[in-house]
Amino acid sequence: MTANPPENMPRITPAVFYDDPAAALEWLARAFGFRTRLKMPGPDGGIAHAEMQVGDSAIMLGPTSAREGWKSPRSLGGAITQSLYVYVDDVDVHFRRAQAAGAHIVSPPEDKFYGDRNYEVQDLEGHRWMFAQHVRDAAPEDLPADA
Repeated sequence: MTANPPENMPRITPAVFYDDPAAALEWLARAFGFRTRLKMPGPDGGIAHAEMQVGDSAIMLGPTSAREGWKSPRSLGGAITQSLYVYVDDVDVHFRRAQAAGAHIVSPPEDKFYGDRNYEVQDLEGHRWMFAQHVRDAAPEDLPADA
């Protein structure tokens, strides 16, 4: 019987688009520790589709396309259209790695009222990423009413 979703694919898999997917694959591996697990060449010799492993999850990458309407934040003049929230084992170590790779730091690691410690960065084409480590459980009744 065919598995649905396919083996090693989560139910929800974000897809992000880059003007230069090859550079993005290399940078995401170096800065965030993602692992390339699939790279499909396109007819022009570039990358038509790629997938990266992120812990027990995945992301898909592809080239921007005027025909399909796929854009990167850079191709939209820096507009942020989404943010990806990714749990990591040690957010402070992860932050230092991203910082050393030249990630644009939006906010440094900080403990949040809801129990996560996270930081936010932009990648080489402006996609917004938040990396978090859950450091304590927060009961719903302990959360601020205006949160």
